[in-house]
Amino acid sequence: MVANDPHALTDDRYGQLDAALVPYGLMIYGGIHPRRVPVPEYDSGTLILIGTAPAFWDRFRAAPEGRDQAPDPVDRYSLRVLSSIARKHQAQAVKFPFDGPPYAPFIAWALASGRAFTSPSQMLVHDEVGMLISYRGALHFDETFTIPPPKYQHSPCKTCATRPCLSACPVHALVDEGPYKLAACHDHLDTAQGAECMASGCIARRACPLSDGAGRPPAQTAHHMRYFHRP
Repeated sequence: MVANDPHALTDDRYGQLDAALVPYGLMIYGGIHPRRVPVPEYDSGTLILIGTAPAFWDRFRAAPEGRDQAPDPVDRYSLRVLSSIARKHQAQAVKFPFDGPPYAPFIAWALASGRAFTSPSQMLVHDEVGMLISYRGALHFDETFTIPPPKYQHSPCKTCATRPCLSACPVHALVDEGPYKLAACHDHLDTAQGAECMASGCIARRACPLSDGAGRPPAQTAHHMRYFHRP
């Protein structure tokens, strides 16, 4: 988050890593220098957060995990790909949001990166992919290398006049300042009226103006909805 950190290396580690993620449909969602911005688990080096890019679903579906019909294909794909990238780029640790309990503090890391914010509904919103945010892993490096500054100095939600994340949900499961009405959401998904959310993803999350940046196809959101709403 601090592009002019005097202890930062001058090489383009960030750019090299970002380029290495592209063939797998992944992208950097943010970076943190824990020495400057305290976060749980780390106090030095560079922590890089990685999530899905618009090309993710096509890349995943072409991979073995996308075709083998075995459980948890997206998690297995993320584990294989990011473990390999971590080795090639000398990361000292790789963390996954699905590995636990205990689970890695991805929400705290996301907020500390300056590229994710708490929306009015209390859901995370990312500066590029909006509320269709999907962290797949994090890499920690002992080195401190340059990372670009965040796009926004303050939450983009502060200047969002319509706040559709609060009004789009048919059953008002997402409300100003929370809490998220989980039971109402699941009850709605069991009805015919909930079919759109199940097929194309949460209406409220998709309504966020920044969510267009996720480039997420309906099949990808439908996959996540099935995992979210499974018995």
